[in-house]
Amino acid sequence: MSVTLDGDKSRSVPNGVRRFVRGPRPETVPALVGAACTAVGLIDVGAGVFPRFRHSRMHTLAEVLPGALGPFAAALSLSAGVLLLLLAHGLKRHKRRAWRAAVVLLPAGAVAQFLYRHSLLGAVVSLTLCYLLVRHRSEFAALPDPRSRWRALANFVLLGAGSLGLGLVIVSVHPGRLVGNPSIADRLQHVLYGLFGFEGPVDYAGDTSWTVGYSLGALGLLTAVTTIYLAFRPEHPAARLTEDDEARLRALLERHGGRDSLGHFALRRDKAVVFSPSGKAAVCYRVVAGVMLASGDPIGDVEAWPGAIERFMDEARAHSWTPAVMGCSETGGEVWTRETGLDALELGDEAVVDVADFSLAGRAMRNVRQMVKRIERGGYETRVRRVADIGEAELVRIRRAAADWRGTDTERGFSMALGRIGDGADQDCFVATAHKADEQDAGSPYGDLKAVLHFVPWGADGMSLDLMRRDRAADPGMNELLIVASLQAAPRLGITRVSLNFAMFRSALARGEKLGAGPVLRVWCGLLVFLSRWFQIESLYKFNAKFRPRWEPRFVVYRTARDLPRISLAAMQAEGFVNFALPRPLARRLPTAGRRPCAHVRTHTAEHGVHPA
Repeated sequence: MSVTLDGDKSRSVPNGVRRFVRGPRPETVPALVGAACTAVGLIDVGAGVFPRFRHSRMHTLAEVLPGALGPFAAALSLSAGVLLLLLAHGLKRHKRRAWRAAVVLLPAGAVAQFLYRHSLLGAVVSLTLCYLLVRHRSEFAALPDPRSRWRALANFVLLGAGSLGLGLVIVSVHPGRLVGNPSIADRLQHVLYGLFGFEGPVDYAGDTSWTVGYSLGALGLLTAVTTIYLAFRPEHPAARLTEDDEARLRALLERHGGRDSLGHFALRRDKAVVFSPSGKAAVCYRVVAGVMLASGDPIGDVEAWPGAIERFMDEARAHSWTPAVMGCSETGGEVWTRETGLDALELGDEAVVDVADFSLAGRAMRNVRQMVKRIERGGYETRVRRVADIGEAELVRIRRAAADWRGTDTERGFSMALGRIGDGADQDCFVATAHKADEQDAGSPYGDLKAVLHFVPWGADGMSLDLMRRDRAADPGMNELLIVASLQAAPRLGITRVSLNFAMFRSALARGEKLGAGPVLRVWCGLLVFLSRWFQIESLYKFNAKFRPRWEPRFVVYRTARDLPRISLAAMQAEGFVNFALPRPLARRLPTAGRRPCAHVRTHTAEHGVHPA
């Protein structure tokens, strides 16, 4: 018994057999070379900074390392050490450009060792490491990561700060040669002058002044050269969704969009996409900190998923990116693990409400029913419409309100957020709004608008919650009011199922609350409750549970357990929980042409207002 996978290539897979498609290759040589460069770089830096290090028991080892050439010993040792440290990470990631730089640096160091110090052993060490790089050059074929000119500024700030700190150490490790007793301010001034190649106020006896001066000058020159290189090298911007890609994705969603509630979020324009050879399936992703992060299930025909997944893995391998998938369904997780040899871990549960089963009647819905009735008696009214049925002037007010009520300096969202409201291509999305006429509304740019919910289509008969925003001055319970209104209006709109928020670690919280839960589960549950002070894990789960949903598990797919911390950090950066963006007052001063706003993630954020009233 076999099945055919992908329309272009017929590949038979016996039922029940786990299939691995070109799994991760051994990384022994790049890891060893990278570790060797790190060790050599650290010892070089130590030999250049600490004079006693060069005359200690490590002297014999230090003598055979690249650097330490005649009167420029400390300066060249520092330069070689810092450069090797910078290259080590790229070599571990199989980067071609790091390999090229190391292949140039090591022979140059070998020649200098032999000509200036007549150290045959030092030249042999450098050439041996270079030989290993050349011998295994096929292992270093990874293409560059997406980058921009901002990398030059980051290099200048970080390497400049490191040079400043290292310079203070260099100035201070010669106490026996210091003339007088210079203050910290004098030493800092000496470092700053030295980085630019000038003599500072600190003086030393003997030739130490030359050693310190050359070392500081080397650090300053290294900072300048690397910054200039990063500023003027060709730019490789992060991939974006093109108009053609978006059109092809919309065609796939029209035929297969009902399979995954997160499918429509693939249309975020800050994602890239790879298609299967047949074009019948696609995987959307973003690269963050070297992690190739996909979200949700592949788009399109399930039989074509393996082809799209294989293309995804080929792209990750070509750039030496770490592959990962956030928030895929159980079916998606099974296909990902079968086709790639990756592993999967349950991340949380998605709350899905079947409209036909929803009712405010009964004891279980009493709190929600009472809250909604109280708000309605306060004069609030709700409207649930498609974007196509809303006028442009009102859409402008809704967009402005959603942006101003965001509550944080940065937008959040990636795997479960569309990133825009009311776009011309999104006329089939849904907007639920709450209104109440007040005297102060006369001068308000939002009119009588008090809260907004935005939904994206989930196939022909479903919708998936995108964002929740409300006026902080409005009565508590706006989100509950609009969710109930949306569920009640769903039959009129042809909607039979509604996907709400995603609750991380929902099953652990639910089991931890039950009688007889074990000590390990109780400790884990307690930790999640503690973390909820910042991430609202528990409160969002309880908010979703109010509407009596069915829970659909979602998974994270990863290569090895040691990748999980890196994937977690990349996911938090993508979702906006960890960012290095400018504060909102400064960011608003920057040009915004060509930028598209990013919606909030449907997860545990205080600004969503999911706290119980």
